Amino acid sequence: MTDRKAQLERNTLETQIAVALDLDGSGKTSLDTGVPFLEHMLDQVARHGLLDVSIKAKGDLHIDAHHTVEDIGIALGQAFDQALGDKKGIRRYGHAYVPLDEALSRVVIDFSGRPGLEYHARFARARIGDFDVDLLHEFFQGFVNHARVTLHIDCLRGDNAHHVAETVFKAFGRAIRMAVAPDERMAGMMPSTKGSL
Repeated sequence: MTDRKAQLERNTLETQIAVALDLDGSGKTSLDTGVPFLEHMLDQVARHGLLDVSIKAKGDLHIDAHHTVEDIGIALGQAFDQALGDKKGIRRYGHAYVPLDEALSRVVIDFSGRPGLEYHARFARARIGDFDVDLLHEFFQGFVNHARVTLHIDCLRGDNAHHVAETVFKAFGRAIRMAVAPDERMAGMMPSTKGSL
């Protein structure tokens, strides 16, 4: 497989975001977004997905974090789409269950070329620190639309909001790791009966 890396910038009136991604990394991150809790979650994705991820973002945080979080999801999705190219030789599908104490989440992903999100995570409180948990859905919706993936997220149980979020993001990273991994038996082949993704 060729170098599976991407580098891009996405600039709007609301946010300016630069992303660098290496699908064959070792879990290193450089994150400067102004949203500490999201950085903590993205670090989990990189470490569990064995991705190298750099994200620098400036957004209208004086209003709230909505645009910044959503646009990071969009830009990261674009980076995945770019890094995967034609998707030949990848496993395509990935899944993971991750527990953390009382919380347990399952994430299933398909790099199908068709955006679709099923997001089922309930939180005992509306905020984790000063982070609005509703923004997690916005992050994943942005990612799905621009990575062009089908993504199912289910928190099966959990009382602690931080634990719920962390299991979702760790499982997301591990599902990605499985799905983007080269499949030796599919070398050079398209993982679809249609002939394209």
